[in-house]
Amino acid sequence: MPSGIWGILLVIALVILGLFGWLAMAFNSLVALRNRYKTAFSQIDVQLKRRYDLIPNLIETAKAYMNHERQTLESVVQARNSALAASRTAAANPGDPSSMAGLAAAETQLNGALGRLFAVAEAYPDLKANQTMLNLQQELTNTEDLIASSRQVFNNSVQQYNTARESFPTNFVANAMGFAPAQLFELSSEKERETPGVSF
Repeated sequence: MPSGIWGILLVIALVILGLFGWLAMAFNSLVALRNRYKTAFSQIDVQLKRRYDLIPNLIETAKAYMNHERQTLESVVQARNSALAASRTAAANPGDPSSMAGLAAAETQLNGALGRLFAVAEAYPDLKANQTMLNLQQELTNTEDLIASSRQVFNNSVQQYNTARESFPTNFVANAMGFAPAQLFELSSEKERETPGVSF
């Protein structure tokens, strides 16, 4: 074979190797970004579980003082159970749009129920002075802060992943290899983003 053909074949082989190398790097980058947001969600999940574990203690403490507020207490328990189920679904597939929307809706419902509980609790001076209740309030507030911080890290990771999967030319790899867009974990209004009022 003439040397010119070998040169052309070498160039073609180098181009093909370069293309495969780039495809592998783009794929691995998307995998790393996807794993990063899944890991970030696991931090949210830890804090949500801590929050869900605090709520039964809160209910038991309040129940001793709030005999006539059964409906309020039950609504908190139901909202907590719904949020726990939504959290488990989201943890199984972080970033999935329907899972994240379900979790955001359940968290909004739980925040509302807790807000109503604390508003009603204002009418019970003995409950307001109870040390266990005060400790639970403080733990709940601290947990809410940790959830907000973890949610910000998760949302930043999701944004980086989505930006990479939508950017040219990586978007070709993302679409061909099934890298679906990830959903941010956002609450729907500023009021819902606030920690439920827990100050007595």
